[in-house]
Amino acid sequence: MITVVVYIALIIFGATLGSFAGATVWRLRARQLFYDKKNGEPVDAKEYNRLKKLLGKKVSQDRSQCLHCGHELKWFELIPVVSWLALRGKCRDCKHPIGWFELAMELGVAAFFVLSYAFWPVPITDALTVALFVSWLVAGVGLAILFAYDAKWYLLPDSVNVFVAIIGAISVGLMILISGDVSGMLVGALLSVAILSGLYFILYVVSRRAWIGFGDVKLGVGLGLLVGDWQLALLTLFLANFIGCLIVVPLMARGKVTRTTQIPFGPFLILGAIIAKLFGFIIIEWYLGFIL
Repeated sequence: MITVVVYIALIIFGATLGSFAGATVWRLRARQLFYDKKNGEPVDAKEYNRLKKLLGKKVSQDRSQCLHCGHELKWFELIPVVSWLALRGKCRDCKHPIGWFELAMELGVAAFFVLSYAFWPVPITDALTVALFVSWLVAGVGLAILFAYDAKWYLLPDSVNVFVAIIGAISVGLMILISGDVSGMLVGALLSVAILSGLYFILYVVSRRAWIGFGDVKLGVGLGLLVGDWQLALLTLFLANFIGCLIVVPLMARGKVTRTTQIPFGPFLILGAIIAKLFGFIIIEWYLGFIL
């Protein structure tokens, strides 16, 4: 019975924070367009005019609204998943389609919460292990924002990257307290960061930004701290590239993308890190058993 309650709570909190993550993505984009325009960089006028209504408001006065007509959403229009389904994915006022993005964010973060609990590799037995698990969930909200933003606009916002890195550092501290192995955990975390961030920094420098963006280098810091182990970091790299191949190669075969097409790599890294964190040592043990 307790397990069922936990899962229900995770679904509710996950969907709610997924809704928050989706709203944050649009606000970050609005600010990005504002500063780009202010600095004289080219900005899509249609996109800017649609999102500028999100700017210039205090936090206490900031309310969710339709991006097409500006209709301020009521509380019953903000219930995660339920409101989207009840309104059939349309604004209650102007009837313009909302799109699938918001629903995908709510369901995606809820699924992340549930799967993380179901396959969490560390027994949750006391306050420290609970705190470690909660820090992972909080980081997951930031990763959802980064995933969506990079997939949409090929950028990884610095503020969210810093947030994920801070949560990653907190998780390393918690792992040290849980294990009592200060030097081992610190070395493992630093090696993990060196692999996930340092390698991409080298590629960034060598290619003169042609192969990879600096946002991926920063993302590697947060992911390296979150996985916290050099073996899991290497597995993250493998999984990210493997997932990328599974998606990109078929698109190339169908002529949808070419060798010069810009592909956001952040989402692949994030998926790789999540899989490595939850299933990494199981995968490594299976692999070693297979080859030996």
